[in-house]
Amino acid sequence: MSGAAAEIARLREQIRHHDRCYHVAARPEISDRDYDLLVARLQRLEAEHPQLVTADSPTQRVGGEPVPELVAVRHRAPMLSIDNTYDAADLLAWGKRVEKLLATDDAGPTDVTWVLELKIDGVAVALRYDAGVLTRAATRGNGSVGDDITHNVRTIHGVPLRLDRADPPESIEIRGEVYMANSDLVTLNQAQVARGEQPYANTRNVAAGSIRLLDPRECARRPLRFVCHGVGDATGLGVDGQTGLLAWAVAAGLPVAPQTRSFRSLEALVEHGTALIEELHTLDFEVDGFVVKVDDFAQQRRLGATAKSPRWAIAWKFEKFEATTTLAAIRVQVGRGGAVTPVADLEPVELAGTIVRRASLHNADEVARKDVRVGDVLVVEKAGKVIPHVVRVEKHLRRGDPPPWVPPSECPECGTALVRDPDGVFIRCPDLACPARVRERLRFFASRGAMDIEGLGDKLVEQLVATGLVRDCADLYDLTVAQLEPLERMGRKSAENLVGQIAASKERGLARLLNAVGIRHVGPRVASLLAARFGTIARIQAASAEELAAVEEIGPVIAATVHEWMTGDHGRRTVAALAAHGVKLDEPAAERPAASGPLAGKVLVVTGKLVGLSRDEAEAAIERAGGRATASVSKKTDYLVAGADPGSKLDKARKLGVAVLSEDEFRTLLGTAAGAE
Repeated sequence: MSGAAAEIARLREQIRHHDRCYHVAARPEISDRDYDLLVARLQRLEAEHPQLVTADSPTQRVGGEPVPELVAVRHRAPMLSIDNTYDAADLLAWGKRVEKLLATDDAGPTDVTWVLELKIDGVAVALRYDAGVLTRAATRGNGSVGDDITHNVRTIHGVPLRLDRADPPESIEIRGEVYMANSDLVTLNQAQVARGEQPYANTRNVAAGSIRLLDPRECARRPLRFVCHGVGDATGLGVDGQTGLLAWAVAAGLPVAPQTRSFRSLEALVEHGTALIEELHTLDFEVDGFVVKVDDFAQQRRLGATAKSPRWAIAWKFEKFEATTTLAAIRVQVGRGGAVTPVADLEPVELAGTIVRRASLHNADEVARKDVRVGDVLVVEKAGKVIPHVVRVEKHLRRGDPPPWVPPSECPECGTALVRDPDGVFIRCPDLACPARVRERLRFFASRGAMDIEGLGDKLVEQLVATGLVRDCADLYDLTVAQLEPLERMGRKSAENLVGQIAASKERGLARLLNAVGIRHVGPRVASLLAARFGTIARIQAASAEELAAVEEIGPVIAATVHEWMTGDHGRRTVAALAAHGVKLDEPAAERPAASGPLAGKVLVVTGKLVGLSRDEAEAAIERAGGRATASVSKKTDYLVAGADPGSKLDKARKLGVAVLSEDEFRTLLGTAAGAE
């Protein structure tokens, strides 16, 4: 090999390595300038030695001539669309159907591992590699035939022109999504306006329009990205499932979606996905849901497909709404864990049918990353039940040069010096006695999903903390009618009711208590798993971090935070104080979900006001009887339990032909004449 050929080969390898660091690993090793110098050096050498130019050289991404038209090409295997649902109960029901199909075909294992992937909002494409070299790219089209867009896909730096494999398959069709990051759209729109052209509305429209352009030079001006999520044919890859495929893709230099995880139970996947929705603001691209897949390829083949969709995958989507408004101010609030969160005060705007006046900015780093400044025009989004958050700043509409936001150095509530988390994401008030932290702990402790203390609302919590009557959750159990009656909006009857509700909360059980005390990473699902495994809080306190991590679905991160809380001074004091007030610290066997019972396998929805049961009590009774309580009525619902003022759920149940039960009929079905206990 000549000296020029050797240096060209070395430069190409370096550039491919840095492309992979940037686009696949998201850990760039050199600056943009140093990268550009490598590319410029390669371009000079190839210009001097044109006989050494190859189609897979990094210099060949841009510069091809415009094509006269897009040519239709047939996919190696159909690119089927997938069914979708917006309801977690429907997702779980789909999972049961999948397991039933596998159990009835007698062709192999029936235990399923499930994979959760982000559903990135972009344009589906198929990439063909022959002997490891990109030879063709096509849009999804009608699923069987798409448009040849090879000339444009070659301009996308996240798409390797040559797979980073010593032994690539002879031919393979990679499936994935072309998309644009929000930060790239901000920059692109600034350039559009500077040229006197119209800004683009959103990232998906830009991606969809750019990928079908006839001139690749124009497409190259628009910074598109790619993520791999599957293959048209996995023959010869040597992988047996989706998890293995994605690992193979990363090793080959193909980007895959972050946050992808596998689960042994669909219930664990649902809980993780529900929590993950609240973290999607950290991503720089649009996500409109998740894709849930059966991991094992053999099981996928056994399940097969309908005429339109595979039976082994489903999209779990959530509704998204966007609006544009102006940032009036940035203020901060202190959470129960001490996190100091910046909040955007907005000019009122309608979003998802309600007037929105504030949105979460999450943390100081995110404010800096998105460069959010007072007076900016913001795109605000609401996804699912999560409070609105800022998607991006419309910088092309920014007036002047407003100063960047500077986070506080002291707690705005108690004046304590703030500290930064070891991971550098949040700044926190470390004072456990901070009035703001106490208020938030009490609000959560009393909430419906925790100890369910009816009547202990936000205004009353503020009064209890301001007057010094309550300094932590255990102090609630010392409150008397005489102390409560003089407070604003109380009176004797309300005070008596609240004292009764507080006393009743002592019997909620260990799972509800573990959720209520605010241990980091512990939600209802983790709390239930811990309660079922250990039975008493004393056994959890005595357990090592390794023993906690051994509980299925817990893992070392959650185990470490539980162990730290249980053995730390604050946790021990809290447990001792609750025990001294008679709060139940164990989980009676009768409270644990039954594997069988009068409602085994049945799905029920409770609506309206019941006379003798709260909603949570009714749903707990359903679980104890072997059934499953869900929030929404669907064709998979077996019974609707209707109390007074049932609302639209009753109409929907009747429309779908779902059996409707009165409270008495519900009790009879449970097998109890006097009550649900």
